Amino acid sequence: MKKKRSRKWIIIILGIIFFFIAIYFGIYLYAKVQPKLPISGANGYHLYDINGEIYTAGSNENVDLKDISRHLINATIAVEDKNFYKHHGFDFFRIIKAMMINLKSGENLQGASTITQQYSKNLFLDFDKTWDRKIKEAWITIRLEAHYSKDDILEGYLNTINYGGIFGIENASKYYFNKSSKKLTLAEASMLAGIPKNPSKYSPLTNEKEAKKRQKIILDAMVKNGYISQSEADGAYNTKLNYEKGTDEENLKMMMYYQDAVMDELSMIDTIPSSFLETGGLKIYTNLDMNAQKALEDSANKNITNEEIQMAGVVMDPKNGKVLALAGGRDYNKSQYNRATKAKRQVGSTIKPFLYYSALENGFTPSTTFTSEKTTFSFSGNKTYTPKNYNDEYANGPISLAAAISYSDNIYAVKTHLFLGDDALPDILKRVGINENVNTLPSLALGAEEINMMDMMAAYSALANEGYKVEPYFISKVTDMDDNILYEYKPKLENVLNKNTVYVLNELLTTTYAKEFQSYNTPTCLSIAPKMTHKYALKSGTTNTDNLIFGYNKDVVVGMWTGYDDNKDVSSKDSSNLKNAWVDVMETYLKDKDDSKLWYETPKNVVGVAIDPVSGKIADNNSKAKILYYIKGTEPTDNKSSLDDSIPTVKLEE
Repeated sequence: MKKKRSRKWIIIILGIIFFFIAIYFGIYLYAKVQPKLPISGANGYHLYDINGEIYTAGSNENVDLKDISRHLINATIAVEDKNFYKHHGFDFFRIIKAMMINLKSGENLQGASTITQQYSKNLFLDFDKTWDRKIKEAWITIRLEAHYSKDDILEGYLNTINYGGIFGIENASKYYFNKSSKKLTLAEASMLAGIPKNPSKYSPLTNEKEAKKRQKIILDAMVKNGYISQSEADGAYNTKLNYEKGTDEENLKMMMYYQDAVMDELSMIDTIPSSFLETGGLKIYTNLDMNAQKALEDSANKNITNEEIQMAGVVMDPKNGKVLALAGGRDYNKSQYNRATKAKRQVGSTIKPFLYYSALENGFTPSTTFTSEKTTFSFSGNKTYTPKNYNDEYANGPISLAAAISYSDNIYAVKTHLFLGDDALPDILKRVGINENVNTLPSLALGAEEINMMDMMAAYSALANEGYKVEPYFISKVTDMDDNILYEYKPKLENVLNKNTVYVLNELLTTTYAKEFQSYNTPTCLSIAPKMTHKYALKSGTTNTDNLIFGYNKDVVVGMWTGYDDNKDVSSKDSSNLKNAWVDVMETYLKDKDDSKLWYETPKNVVGVAIDPVSGKIADNNSKAKILYYIKGTEPTDNKSSLDDSIPTVKLEE
């Protein structure tokens, strides 16, 4: 009785299988009479820099199958689809086997997609897992099998697959081993063939230990399928591989972060067809400036000598939002996490320019004074806050707003924040494009909030662009292979700040490296002043875990950060190194440019006055003098008063 039931179920299962196979071949015959898919050049990402020069591409260097190492071909087939030359797009028996294993284990342990299925997936811009996408991929798989030979499909697959941010085997071979894919050895081929399974995990440049485990699986599969002997497999596994990338500018260690940011932006553009079959490939015109990128990378490599610390940097044109260069880490080969576009870090004192813009807008001038001394602040709920100045340096007397900016005085900043009210700084941050839901505690004035670097770049660009907000962007235009425009970015400028007030603030931000402010304290960026041949507005910031610096003129904004991914404490040397890296980027990028065209014209409603830097009073023969700028009618008299009486504070006794 049991045998009869068993036979009955076997017959039913076989019947179902043959039913679906029959349906498949019916669809296959229908696909035969459909037009042939134009796959030549499909899935080609051709990226151009700001000068219209191609600098890298997803699969711009296609190669014929006959010019690919047989070891690489065999390794790929052995590990990805051993029945590739036997099935018609779907390996039904492998699908059934995978389903049974997954059902039995209750986990998704095995997949069963064929090389043709994977190639059809690569013909789309993104990898949505919707049923609509899966049906489209299945239909393309059948049409590929109906119209193309197995060699054609395999060639297309190898020219489009992702080898760790590098698309196509020829590009990957040159990227990892600086040689043509035709010359790959068994050891090299078996290593590369393992990457597509999980590029971030199996790239030997990122995780060689996991990559070697994957290589062993591939070599074992090649032995099992009769491609190589066990001794050949052992020899390949024990071969020490040397990763020798080319030395041209395309191999800058940080440029791949820029390319990743481009691809992220591309995925958000809804006017571009989702399938490469509709475009034949894409030409992506980016804002990458090779000179800026090289300046950013060279300065980071030269100055950030702590090999353990991470960094991020952005170079941007404030007039339109073009991102000219970007680094999301020290070395893309070791970590693909883009700290410039994805991380949020405490911004420290680099938030203060926006606080002081609000202050200037609400009646402060560069001469407005608060007392700088050890202070405990009282606020709602009987809570107190006791910030400290860097190195515990205090004037123990009144200082001007100009001096507070020069020394980055924390007491002055918190007093300003409390004087203006809770909403003043958050409101300014929103106006310049920072939409974080920041707390309004006194610590906000010192940058205790975590904000993304690109948001900070946009905010500083509003200062650099004389009050006009712009959105940072990477892609200027996208076309198909026939140069039909699929997308073109039009910068949108929004006037969010007052030009006169911005000018006053920009001049105040030059005090951070002005020697006239050397007194009881030292300007925060004075150490890099000897390197400067141009005038900059500049603000640095330091927390226990983060070093930041943002600076600009009319032509360019540069922001940089250093810190540890695990939030380990940074050192004063790390901060000094970052400042030197920043000034080197600026000076290299602006080399030979006319300084008179890089700074701002003084507005008609603004006047310059010689001021005693610390007191904020008009300079006399017995004091130092620095030209500071004021909205006409607000310039100081000798008896300018302090605002301290308006702040709820408690002076700390020594």
